[in-house]
Amino acid sequence: MAEKRTWQDLTPTQQRLVVAGGLLEAATTCWMLVDLRRRSPALVRGPRWAWALSSVVQPFGPLAYALLGRRALPQALRVARR
Repeated sequence: MAEKRTWQDLTPTQQRLVVAGGLLEAATTCWMLVDLRRRSPALVRGPRWAWALSSVVQPFGPLAYALLGRRALPQALRVARR
């Protein structure tokens, strides 16, 4: 079995990439949960609780919500938001 790598075994570039990836995951999850909370249930495909639960499946839950879980805003709301 391969020996476990520790944080110190990673190069500085690898450490920065790990931190950047973690920050990106945290940001997309926060965005998803805030958007889910603010968005009307009529504009969400499926139950909101299921999407909130999917947020723990990183990074697929937030990406799936962004691509599949959101309905488009009606044209009248898009114009009013500008």
